[in-house]
Amino acid sequence: QVQLVESGGGLVQAGGSLRLSCVASGSTFSRCYVGWFRQAPGKEREFVGAVSRSGTSTYYTDSAKGRFTISRDNAKNTVYLQMNSLKPEDTAVYYCAARSSYNPSYCSNRVYDYGFWGQGTQVTVSS
Repeated sequence: QVQLVESGGGLVQAGGSLRLSCVASGSTFSRCYVGWFRQAPGKEREFVGAVSRSGTSTYYTDSAKGRFTISRDNAKNTVYLQMNSLKPEDTAVYYCAARSSYNPSYCSNRVYDYGFWGQGTQVTVSS
């Protein structure tokens, strides 16, 4: 079992930066790949990016490429989402999610692949 807690959200002006953290409890976190998703009001939850359990593979949606960076520190049971050059359209509740995998290099962009979810943290980008 893995429990996830996100933090680091807030209000930022367009062009600014935020770093979200996802802290996990449970001894199996290092065997999980972790994804970041977001959900804006009235919209479906969408993939932002993911990192493999080893941290060697990352995968981003087109809107995140070049602006967002995902990293992880398994010693701290933490995954980070560094977001730069933020835009008003990035406004959403951001969630981290995890699932265990035998493949150290694998990660997924599909919501239904993830079994563990955090409660979310609000990111608001003003224009």
